[in-house]
Amino acid sequence: MKETLKKDQTGQRKRRESKPEEAIGVFFSFSLVCAAVIMLLVVQGTYSLHNILSFKKSPLEWALYTLIPLTGILLLGVILTKRLSSEHIDDANKNYQHLSLMKIVLFMFSAALFEELLFRGLIQNGLLLFLKKEWLAILATALLFLAFHVQYYKKPLMLLNITVPALVFGWVYAETDNILVPFFIHFLSNLLMTLFFKYNWIRLKE
Repeated sequence: MKETLKKDQTGQRKRRESKPEEAIGVFFSFSLVCAAVIMLLVVQGTYSLHNILSFKKSPLEWALYTLIPLTGILLLGVILTKRLSSEHIDDANKNYQHLSLMKIVLFMFSAALFEELLFRGLIQNGLLLFLKKEWLAILATALLFLAFHVQYYKKPLMLLNITVPALVFGWVYAETDNILVPFFIHFLSNLLMTLFFKYNWIRLKE
């Protein structure tokens, strides 16, 4: 009986550890689909390439639009980590830090790429065409972003940790008209928070 339990537990651990690796390929595949759809909409004239990859800002403005939101999101994550006990943190957030550095980078990169292409590139642009008001499109996209993260429904306080970033990503995209800016903020904030845990620069409150 004990051997069976050990085997079951080992199998569960292996399945749980394999999920991020499997997700990397899935995220990259979905990213290609989203990118293809965006390009199709640009070719058809529904979306404007100027609103997807605009380079109208100066280098200083790019730096400010990236570094200031990134710093704010990281501070929010650190504060919530210090204030919330580990029982309020989603299990996935506790497990990613145990992956190798390369797997963490690939996972965070592919996840951020897919989510930004989908939510900012496709959804926010599409909603803006119908709603006509940028702030409504940002808010509606953020709500859909929350709905997408079903794993956090059992940990309601975690929703705060993605609500603020979702609004920030939407606002930054609206200000810069360049999908790369919210993508880099999204990728770097997720990556750095995971590395903070991995190297014990911050710890979960017991």
